[in-house]
Amino acid sequence: MNFLAHIYLSFDDPEITLGNFIADSIRANKYTHLPERVQQGIMLHREIDTFTDTHDIPKISSKRLHKNYSHYSRVIVDIFYDHYLTKNWSTYSDTPLDIYVENFYDLLEDNYTILPVGVQRMMPYMISDNWIYNYSKMEGIGKVLNGMNRRTNNKSKMNFAILDLEEHYDKFEDEFTAFFEELMVFSKQKFISL
Repeated sequence: MNFLAHIYLSFDDPEITLGNFIADSIRANKYTHLPERVQQGIMLHREIDTFTDTHDIPKISSKRLHKNYSHYSRVIVDIFYDHYLTKNWSTYSDTPLDIYVENFYDLLEDNYTILPVGVQRMMPYMISDNWIYNYSKMEGIGKVLNGMNRRTNNKSKMNFAILDLEEHYDKFEDEFTAFFEELMVFSKQKFISL
């Protein structure tokens, strides 16, 4: 669910951005029909996920949540980290967040026909409710967590994770900041080698 991080770590390349964004909706190697640069974006997304899943800092953040949310804690950390990316956006980009997100939505609409069906279905809701921009607000994070909980038929209890975010806000932010510095370096190296 760390949409913004994957978009940002595509380094303003439109096709890489598309691939990086849709990668979670693509199974195995079911992407060979897509343009080559979009395929490379899918591969970049997978490299970023592997780096994140094996890195110590997100594991620390996840461990703080694991008792209450079990395997859902990794998804929650992704959402929290995107919150901190939006909150500190001006540190990472000269383009205001609202304009950056609007440009991304335009990119999706311009490339609607190559998007996986699941993304096509999700896209109108994402745009109308401005999911990505609203990650910057606690209310927006609360809505995302509530939506994720509903998708698990209320099994995950992710809706309560907003309380964990409030309780450990500074710790999660420090972890995000330290991790994201390393992730940017890693992602840029992978991007250059595509």
